[in-house]
Amino acid sequence: MAKITASVYTSHVPAIGAALDLGKSAEPYWQPVFKGYEFSKQWMKENTPDVIFLVYNDHATAFSLEMIPTFAIGCAAEFEPADEGWGPRPVPKVIGHPELAAHIAQSVIQDDFDLTIVNKMDVDHGLTVPLSLMCGQPEAWPCPVIPFAVNVVQYPVPSGRRCYNLGKAIRKAVECFDQDLKVQIWGTGGMSHQLQGPRAGLINKAFDNAFLDRLIADPAGLSTLPHIDYVREAGSEGIELVMWLIARGAMSEDKAPTLRHRFYHVPASNTAVGHLILENN
Repeated sequence: MAKITASVYTSHVPAIGAALDLGKSAEPYWQPVFKGYEFSKQWMKENTPDVIFLVYNDHATAFSLEMIPTFAIGCAAEFEPADEGWGPRPVPKVIGHPELAAHIAQSVIQDDFDLTIVNKMDVDHGLTVPLSLMCGQPEAWPCPVIPFAVNVVQYPVPSGRRCYNLGKAIRKAVECFDQDLKVQIWGTGGMSHQLQGPRAGLINKAFDNAFLDRLIADPAGLSTLPHIDYVREAGSEGIELVMWLIARGAMSEDKAPTLRHRFYHVPASNTAVGHLILENN
């Protein structure tokens, strides 16, 4: 049977992708950011999964205000990098895993979570930047990826508790898939940042690090944090952190996970960058 071996959590700042694509990763401003992922890239080489289930949010490329799915699972065989206004990123296309994606959709929907099934969509920086941070700049990504888009852009957005419980349903689905697959689940977005209004540029180091502490040790308690606390403490875009709870909910509840890597850095563009790797025991 398939099993979830690890979860990865990382910010998906678009400027990080631009820095990589334009060859600026060694510049003094960006060097500390990429240094924080050196361990992660080596860990990824040594622990390459068969499939990555990647939780992210679309930034008005595949979806718009005309159609806003709360949860959308990509079931296609492949996904092209999106043109976000300055051309697609020069990264490999994403190869999907339609069989596992369809199985997860079937299982999770039967567990009373309403998913939108998407058979064609382009994927933006929310998905490709995490892949670049963890895998570098390969000619092809090291394994298939199932995109899982969450609406954290237009209110109402799903609660932390809903996301955490969805992660549990995803774990159940993976564990009853009848192929011997090693699956990683990634939660992306965040950390604290606000892109507009009087508080534009807000970064809250204390909140971010407390969030990381609780994500590791008390995810169930963290899942009860109300939306207003994310907005007040982490800025309007800090709500992206609920997506990390999907990945954390998918981890085993039998034993506490092993923390393999933790990294936090300010600033990267106008946001805080957070990153964790947790392995199942």
